[in-house]
Amino acid sequence: MIILSELHYHPPAAFFATLAHADGLLLEAHEHYRKQTFRNRCLIKTAQGVQPLTVPVIDGNRAEKVSIAEIEIDYRQNWIHRHWRTLQTAYGNSPYFEYYADYLHDIYVGKPVLLFDLNQQFLRLLLKCFRLTLPVQLTTEYHAHYPAQPSPAFPGLASTLPVVADQRDWLTPKTGVKPSEPDTPAASARVRPYPQVFGPGFEPGLSVLDLLFSQGPAAGSFLQ
Repeated sequence: MIILSELHYHPPAAFFATLAHADGLLLEAHEHYRKQTFRNRCLIKTAQGVQPLTVPVIDGNRAEKVSIAEIEIDYRQNWIHRHWRTLQTAYGNSPYFEYYADYLHDIYVGKPVLLFDLNQQFLRLLLKCFRLTLPVQLTTEYHAHYPAQPSPAFPGLASTLPVVADQRDWLTPKTGVKPSEPDTPAASARVRPYPQVFGPGFEPGLSVLDLLFSQGPAAGSFLQ
């Protein structure tokens, strides 16, 4: 099965749990940018509770629609420092923060111009962290609906599991919703509860960084 998804900024671990059972990943590269989604934000847990980290973008509030591949990051705001300081404060004492910190920091300080490029770089790193080697392709044009047929982006898989599973906007950072709603991270049973830095209890829907910093190389065993 091919997973069709938008590109996220440090998405919930449930996203990678889905990829663990997929034959390929098709990233939506021709949609319009949408605000208040995981495209430019993630959720982490601090001593004060769940906190969003948002990448500021240029022209994200324009009335006309802008292609996701053209959205530029707003480096006039000191967001890298804020994000990194927050991650250090929240996870600096976690077992595996230092194990991954340099790899993440190198991408941040590289300052990619486009949000899409930033997210692609983080995705490649996170796939390596989970030892996921599935092929990744970009869409060549936008389709509102994908039929259940072989994807031209993955011709080599046409004789195995060619169906495209459209999971665009399956994960959203919405709050105040019922856990039973299928489009929310809280509804996902794909991530086995693991010890989190700030307890008690298990908070679902957090960025995959929360799982990595807690479990390190064993993080993949919590994906169901």
